[in-house]
Amino acid sequence: MAAAPPPKADELQPFPPKEQLPGVAFCITSPPPWPEAILLGFQHFVVMLGTTVIIPSALVPQMGGGNEEKARVVQTILFVAGINTLFQTLFGTRLPVVMGGSYVFVGPTISIVLAGRYSNEADPHEGALLVASTIQIILGFSGLWRNVVKLLSPLAAVPLVSLVGFGLYELGFPGVAKCVEVGLPELLLLVVFSQVLDFGKSVFSRFSVLFTVAIVWLYAYILTIGGAYKNSPPKTQVHCRVDRSGLISGAPWISVPYPFQWGAPTFDAGEAFAMMMTSFIALVESTGAFIGASRYASATMIPPSIISRGVGWQGIGLLLDSFFGTANGTSVSVENIGLLALTRIGSRRVVQISAGFMIFFSVLGKFGALFASIPLPVFAGMYCLFFAYVGGVGLSLLQFCNLNSFRTKFIMGFAFFMGLSVPQYFNEYTAVASYGPVHTGARWFNDMINVPFTSKPFVAGLVAYILDNTLQVKESAVRKDRGNHWWEKFRSFKKDARSQEFYSLPFNLNKFFPSV
Repeated sequence: MAAAPPPKADELQPFPPKEQLPGVAFCITSPPPWPEAILLGFQHFVVMLGTTVIIPSALVPQMGGGNEEKARVVQTILFVAGINTLFQTLFGTRLPVVMGGSYVFVGPTISIVLAGRYSNEADPHEGALLVASTIQIILGFSGLWRNVVKLLSPLAAVPLVSLVGFGLYELGFPGVAKCVEVGLPELLLLVVFSQVLDFGKSVFSRFSVLFTVAIVWLYAYILTIGGAYKNSPPKTQVHCRVDRSGLISGAPWISVPYPFQWGAPTFDAGEAFAMMMTSFIALVESTGAFIGASRYASATMIPPSIISRGVGWQGIGLLLDSFFGTANGTSVSVENIGLLALTRIGSRRVVQISAGFMIFFSVLGKFGALFASIPLPVFAGMYCLFFAYVGGVGLSLLQFCNLNSFRTKFIMGFAFFMGLSVPQYFNEYTAVASYGPVHTGARWFNDMINVPFTSKPFVAGLVAYILDNTLQVKESAVRKDRGNHWWEKFRSFKKDARSQEFYSLPFNLNKFFPSV
């Protein structure tokens, strides 16, 4: 077959790969002016409220709690999320990431709650979560996870990072459709404000979440007081009305969460092992989220040692979750990474300010509950954009790979397909049979096997990682096909001066805790 003629000088050439994402207004180390930074921080606080309310709404009724208990759990999650976010941005990866509730812990937590021996326990999974935190602390601070991440190429990272975002599609439009007259206006208005009205440094695009939430929230309030849902089914009223969350009535005016507020934790070895497996899945998903956040913060690729350090601090966060009784575990908030992209502001200070809002409104319970009472379809409308942005940044890593390689196409396509297909089978089986494909007399063992295969990024990342490190790896051309030559300088913290600029510890702590 004849070779293609060489391109002429004036012909279009492929866009060159970029180690740092261009077009970001304020990168990780460049904070906006204080007034703007405070508003942007409040915007991050509003965005993370969705998950903060959705998870307790699913868990607390299973535990036999009412609105008062749900409000206390929301307050506790906010309080601990604020502390964990400060720890992660100061001493962990130092990326502008919000550390909030994690959906991956919901299934195992419900499984533990439904165990017969826990009929009188307020929050029985605290002990299991306390034990589970050790796996992240050990893997992170020992450097073992660093050795794993060193073998992660751009090609293997594509399915992992992409499905961290795309894998949450069930929380997008299906959530909008629960109250389409509220959720759809939020979705459409957010697209208009953030994309159509995006004129460079436009205030409409930068604060599009605040503008659209205020408009749609007011619209939902008018529908509520106007009697639009007077004769609607109870489910419709819960999703559409602004006065059905039960958070404002259940929240105290001032309350400071404290350790073991639900009582002493209980321990069961089997359930601890199941939660440790869940903790490991959260660790893998957060690894993908850290990589995505580093791109939107316009930083260089995050070195493996820094990811490992961040995982260790995420483990500390899980430990705090178990102490305070959040009824859930901690991981990187995916929607807030999407907000970095939407605003094009990846400043660390903005996220640290948002952590201050979390702690402030967790103590002032009534005021925090007021914002948390925003109808959940409004958040679902925002998720359609945020999760898409995170999935998109995963796909953008393909710029470092050889897309004309059949090996690249197979690994990427097969990992994506299995990452979607395997969890679909496990979820369908569970929906029909009310238990997973692995069904023995030991509930904890079932969770250890079933839960990992319901995580789309975990399955896709595992498939891509194994194939990319075993198929034809000895061939010299494969190294460039995988994109490893682009990330080689970031494998070690000290190889590139920009790594020290973006990821060094504050207060000169690198002298005492050096990164490698």
